[in-house]
Amino acid sequence: MNLAPATAFRKDINLRLKDFFLTMQEFFMFSVRAFLTIPKIKRYWRDFLDQATICGTDSIPIVLVSAISIGSLLAIEVGNLLEDFGAKTMLGRSTSISVIRELGPLLMGLMLSARFGARNGAELGAMQISEQIDALRAFGTDPVAKLVMPRLIAALVMFLPLTALSDFAGLHSAAYMAEHYHRLDPGMFWNAVYPRLAPKDFVVGFVKAPVFAIIITLVSSFNGFSARGGTAGVGRSTIKGIVVSSGLVLVANFYVSKIVLENM
Repeated sequence: MNLAPATAFRKDINLRLKDFFLTMQEFFMFSVRAFLTIPKIKRYWRDFLDQATICGTDSIPIVLVSAISIGSLLAIEVGNLLEDFGAKTMLGRSTSISVIRELGPLLMGLMLSARFGARNGAELGAMQISEQIDALRAFGTDPVAKLVMPRLIAALVMFLPLTALSDFAGLHSAAYMAEHYHRLDPGMFWNAVYPRLAPKDFVVGFVKAPVFAIIITLVSSFNGFSARGGTAGVGRSTIKGIVVSSGLVLVANFYVSKIVLENM
């Protein structure tokens, strides 16, 4: 019996596992270095302001578009369902819980994973390929402190207000559709929102912002630093960063909700 295919398959699996665990080790050390360089933020405050503008101010349009779209659609679909049961007055409660706990932070995270994460991966990947990162090391500058840490701090600072903006836009678009599509009085909509929202609803939504900021920034930056193979390698590392960070955002969204709701 020919065992060569089975042997080759086993070797391939071993190599893949070794590569995976080596990558996880490198990513862990990369993340630790990024956090350890945070005290150097005063030296790189201009880089921080530039990155805050990129991931904050420049991201407002895409966050608004996604939040308004999903808020409007949610109000239409949930309103149609509640109308069948004669419970249309609960539309405000249903949409507010969905937007504040889940959809607002999640859409913000996915949009910024595609926008901010892609920019990080492409920019840092191009610098890695063109040996600019090696040049920083040669001049005695820590590339993680110079390039990654300002991005991480900017994301941690700006993702919170972007989450609040996403929630605000989603709720008001839902209220607009409730009034003009379902003919629901605005007072009835908002009276079902404010008195019924509990602190844990806001905690669930806003705890996700820093978690998503850490995931998106570190994953995209790590893949940028790992780029190899010319411009094609930059493209591969950028795509990998977007895919991995988006997947981790979805996983983190579930576990953050589960942990917070079970302990509050």
